[in-house]
Amino acid sequence: MHADVIVLARHVEHLAEAATTPSTNGNANAVAIADGRVIAVGDAQALESLRGPGTAVHAFPGATVLPGITDVHAHPVWGAISIGSGVDLSGASTLDQVCNRLAEAADTRAADEWIIGYDLDVNVFDGDPAGVVFAERFPGRPVSLMTRDAHALVVSPRAVELVGLTGRETFTDASSIETGPDGRPTGFVVELQAMDLVFAHYPDVPVDTAAVYVLHQLERLARSGLTGLHALDFSEPSEAVYRHIEEQGDLPLRIRCSPLVPADSSPDVWQHIAGLQGRRGRRWHVEGAKFMLDGTADNGTAWFDHPDIHGENREPLWRDIDAYRAAMRFFTERGIPTATHAIGDRAVRFALDVIEEVGRAARAPHRIEHIESIPDDLLDRFAELDVVASLQPVHATRHTRADGTDNWSRRIGPDRVAHGWRTRDLLDHGAVVALGSDWPIGPGDPRIGLADCQVRRPVEEPDAAPVQPGQAISAREAYTGMTVAAAYAAGASDELGRIAPGCLADLTVFAANPLDLAPEAQPGNAVLATVVGGAVQLHPNTAKGHP
Repeated sequence: MHADVIVLARHVEHLAEAATTPSTNGNANAVAIADGRVIAVGDAQALESLRGPGTAVHAFPGATVLPGITDVHAHPVWGAISIGSGVDLSGASTLDQVCNRLAEAADTRAADEWIIGYDLDVNVFDGDPAGVVFAERFPGRPVSLMTRDAHALVVSPRAVELVGLTGRETFTDASSIETGPDGRPTGFVVELQAMDLVFAHYPDVPVDTAAVYVLHQLERLARSGLTGLHALDFSEPSEAVYRHIEEQGDLPLRIRCSPLVPADSSPDVWQHIAGLQGRRGRRWHVEGAKFMLDGTADNGTAWFDHPDIHGENREPLWRDIDAYRAAMRFFTERGIPTATHAIGDRAVRFALDVIEEVGRAARAPHRIEHIESIPDDLLDRFAELDVVASLQPVHATRHTRADGTDNWSRRIGPDRVAHGWRTRDLLDHGAVVALGSDWPIGPGDPRIGLADCQVRRPVEEPDAAPVQPGQAISAREAYTGMTVAAAYAAGASDELGRIAPGCLADLTVFAANPLDLAPEAQPGNAVLATVVGGAVQLHPNTAKGHP
């Protein structure tokens, strides 16, 4: 049998010992591929017999080939649409800076046109977020800004008027329209059902335009080294966008989509989501279900054992927690794995309790997402129950501060902060820790996020104090979290996360071995190519800043 493709490099890094065979002795420098799968790994000379007249040979002298990098928590469709149609507020650390960016957008738009922004840092407000400032700077203009955690909006008085918000709205989850002392909406719109009221008034983005936005961002992510991601959503227009892109060509990476099970939803909704399982295109498919058991600590909607300094962060989003239990059982009995967003310690504990009751799903292990602060007694339970800890450490390094002056730290207090972002502890207690970015909430470039994991601060800020430095992990552990562990989280260890005969030929080719680099050098480690199902995509100029 001849190979379709042979990839040559200085070194093939297996990451998982099980992928190494005695014949390679850990010195493999070539991968042979046929029909989209690896057929041999070893010394280039030994694989020469697999080269035929039609074999494409890609040589990368000095490079290292790793299993394809997978981000286990991302939001590619709404994230790309937000970026394509909105104002980027990342890095705006004062209200003046926010308003200046909005003013630039306002100058190019009609006076009554919405201004939509994303990645708003709530720390720019002196006290609780409120939209009145936008009436002063942009009179008569509807403005809607999504907070950095994507669980709230800050909207202008004109937006409040257009949407018809009163503050008396009721929701089946823990959403709210915040009001001031006068009983009127402040413009702070908290959690998903409340946010949907505002989203319904956003200007429509045609599917073909959305597809352009999404493909552009997916190509950027592929150039940064990703060969796959887990989309923790599958709402409109996701399917239409993916199909539109695949009518023109291929997605640049694999996407595993897990639809959201709305809080306190009915069995009819669950059945609909179960019916979506297996829906697919060439490089995307639906598998799994996403739950939001609580919200975020920054908004006071996480579920902790004890309230925060404002008396909040003490309730789940699912007001009927028995309904959550029933829904988890429903999906588990049908072999459908779940991913539960649980930030507060009480939410994590309850999710683990329910998983212990319902057992493991047939297709893949259950997962818990975020896990921002947990006590010692929960650490062992992940391994005991075979629950994947799905973490986004960039939330710690980029949304909090070591001195505790950020909103998250102030709200939950020093005791819970000390038990935050426990990547190291979970690994030491035997948990499978899969890593993601929550893109676009965190940086999508895995080289940045994985370096942050090692230094516990923004890798590009050497003078920044590390956040929970005792939770730092090694380069090998970090890259394992987006390869071996990512495959395990998807129930795909036999096909992904390894470079071994029979596995899907998903590879990332780095100019240098990231396991040998200092963390500070990893963001600039060029991605020379990614391989998805044997299809090689070359990526020139992929150092940080050129993704």
